[in-house]
Amino acid sequence: MSQLQKEIAEQPGVIGRLLDDAWADTERAAATIRAFNPPFVCIAARGTSDNAARYAQYLFGHALGLPVMLATPSLHTLYKRPADLSRSLVIGISQSGAAEDVRQVLADARKQGALTLAITNIADSPLGATAETTLLLRAGQELSVAASKTYTSQLTVVAMLTAALADDPAMRGDLARLPKLAEKTLELSEAIGGWSSRYQKIARLVALGRGFNYATACEIALKIKELIYIASEGYSEADFWHGPIAAIDALHPVVLVAPSGPTLDSLRTMQADLVKRGADLLVISDDEQTLADATTPLPVPAAPEWLSPITCVMPGQIFGMQQALARGYAVDKPRGLSKVTVTE
Repeated sequence: MSQLQKEIAEQPGVIGRLLDDAWADTERAAATIRAFNPPFVCIAARGTSDNAARYAQYLFGHALGLPVMLATPSLHTLYKRPADLSRSLVIGISQSGAAEDVRQVLADARKQGALTLAITNIADSPLGATAETTLLLRAGQELSVAASKTYTSQLTVVAMLTAALADDPAMRGDLARLPKLAEKTLELSEAIGGWSSRYQKIARLVALGRGFNYATACEIALKIKELIYIASEGYSEADFWHGPIAAIDALHPVVLVAPSGPTLDSLRTMQADLVKRGADLLVISDDEQTLADATTPLPVPAAPEWLSPITCVMPGQIFGMQQALARGYAVDKPRGLSKVTVTE
């Protein structure tokens, strides 16, 4: 068993540990944010953590009415011209906490008077030392280069912080169901290893989502690039109509992330168009008809839409891992990559 396979399997337990142990820290962070009362949020991140930031962008807007911008770290490091973030909540997301450009965004923002928060797996990391408040992922050591449990724990921390800020018992109730939903997702994904080898010759892939699951499409595309070294791109379904869809022809593989919710109808319209084009559709959904219209269905359990990115990404992680195994690639140590990437 690869390290990546072990870490994917650990995700329900990591999520459960967060929900058991992290509420007190989350409530303290929420109280600090309420007292500061920021008019907007700025999030700095890179790589997989950038996709967690995209999730936060939708969730903070949807549940809290807070506008969220993604930081431009190069303005802080290369150009030395940071934007004025003085009245905002500035969040840095980094699994290792070692990304220097992310840390510099928080350092500059704190000097300006912003409220700073780190979300990281390493308590004594440079990012954690820079921020006023830190929320830990509690994911344990992650050895595989391709992030799995640290990504879903990042999403869970964001979801918990949102529920605490909203002071919403229904959201807390939804979160309490999450470990069981993650377990069921992994059970439903066990079949992937039996059929994934038929995709081992693909040289390109597109992943589509919308709303909360735009982040999921981007993260699945990133996992495919990291693990099997092919051209893969994640798009919002809405943006895909504006030109990129022209690249789709017969047998082009497309991962469609389409759980139940307000985005399902538009994703179903996209699915119908892709069927006409002859695309090979791998569909992640809980909706029976959407799965029936797929080339390859990837079922997930029904979940509250705001939490569905945490479950919907798991079949994509497993598909990428199984593709790497089918191709004989080093699953835990993809070529040319290291676990900690330090950008400045």
